[in-house]
Amino acid sequence: MRTERVRIEGTDFLTTLTLGAPIGLLALHGGVEGGTAELATEVAARTGATLLTFTQPTGPPAHIPSIRMSACAPLRTFLSHATLTISLHGHNRGATPRTIYVGGSNRPAARVLAAALSHWAPAFVPITTLSDIPNPLRGLHPDNPVNQTRQGGVQLELPVQARTTYPAPACPEVPPMEVVDALTAGVRLITERLSAVAESNEF
Repeated sequence: MRTERVRIEGTDFLTTLTLGAPIGLLALHGGVEGGTAELATEVAARTGATLLTFTQPTGPPAHIPSIRMSACAPLRTFLSHATLTISLHGHNRGATPRTIYVGGSNRPAARVLAAALSHWAPAFVPITTLSDIPNPLRGLHPDNPVNQTRQGGVQLELPVQARTTYPAPACPEVPPMEVVDALTAGVRLITERLSAVAESNEF
């Protein structure tokens, strides 16, 4: 595990990078989207996945769009090591407090994660049809780090209740165990399939 301080657009971040298996778990906005860094860390610990989290231990919270986060050294290392990225984000859309939007360029992997969420975390509703995902949450821009690993990736937009203790977040945040279990199962299945079809185009 390596920790490094980086500065992006005037904001100081603490990055934590652990190189592991070909699946990479990424939390770009751990400082402002509560629970995403903790969720990524727990799933990576269970699965041996590569992990990169960004937090903001000091200063006012800042949300820098994902497409502008790709210049720092830890992220470049992550993207060159991982084969497929699962990027965890948070949404606060009051009309859909139980909806998990499953975007990103790797649609087969997105469907695997959605199926795992449906099975292990049935209190939440995963949405994979891109036209049903709000455009800002689709995670399809080519400059978004989730799409810059060799097999692309999956962007998960999680409501508050799916990423941290609700309604009173703890410090550090504690992600719901059923979501941890669901993503662990999904990452393991994607890892198995990725290994089995490494030379195919399925992923």
